[in-house]
Amino acid sequence: MRLDKYLKVSRIIKRRTVANEACGAGRVTVNGKAAKAGLDIKEGDIIEIRFGNNTTKVQVLKTSENVRKDDAAGMYKSIE
Repeated sequence: MRLDKYLKVSRIIKRRTVANEACGAGRVTVNGKAAKAGLDIKEGDIIEIRFGNNTTKVQVLKTSENVRKDDAAGMYKSIE
């Protein structure tokens, strides 16, 4: 699954265009490397997103094309 689509489906970022812009601006890293929006995400990957002074770090638990809002939080695990 594409990185920008994963961020939207898992509801880490609300809109796919915002996720795409964040990737293009270099604010998203996957496994410690800068990531483009088209990067293929798989289970076990570590995604880090920087917005201003805030940094969100999550581990991918599963990838699904369609997920209900209630189940979206189960797609990733927050890492502190």
